[in-house]
Amino acid sequence: MGSIIQAAEFIPVATTEQLKDGALMEAKAGDRRILLARVGDKYYAAESNCPHMGARLADGALEGTVLTCPRHASKFDLTDGRIIRWTDWTGIKASVSKLFRSPRSLTIYPVKVEGNNILVKL
Repeated sequence: MGSIIQAAEFIPVATTEQLKDGALMEAKAGDRRILLARVGDKYYAAESNCPHMGARLADGALEGTVLTCPRHASKFDLTDGRIIRWTDWTGIKASVSKLFRSPRSLTIYPVKVEGNNILVKL
C-alpha cells in the first residue's frame, strides 16, 4: 500500500474550475510540485513524478482512479497509492533491469475542497 503523508495544515493549490472531471494537472503546494486528479466529484493528490524513473505523471493517463505513467505504463491507484502494475517493459534482461528502481508505491496526500478551492495537506 502507498504512503499517505500527514502534515500540519491544508494548503490551497487550485480551484475546482481548473480541474475538469477525468483530468490531471500539476500544481505547486508550498515548495513542492504535486499531481492533482479529479474523478467525478472526488479529488486526489500525489507526488508529481513517477517513483520509477521520474516521469511527469500529469502527462499520464487517468482511467477511473487508476493513473498510468506516460513513460513506462506503470499503474497506480490514486485512492491509496498502491501499485497495480509496475511496468509493461517485457524482455528486459536481468542485468539491465537492475539499473531501474524497484517497485515503490505512489505517495498520496490528503485533499479537501472548501468552496471552489482544492486544498492539499503536506
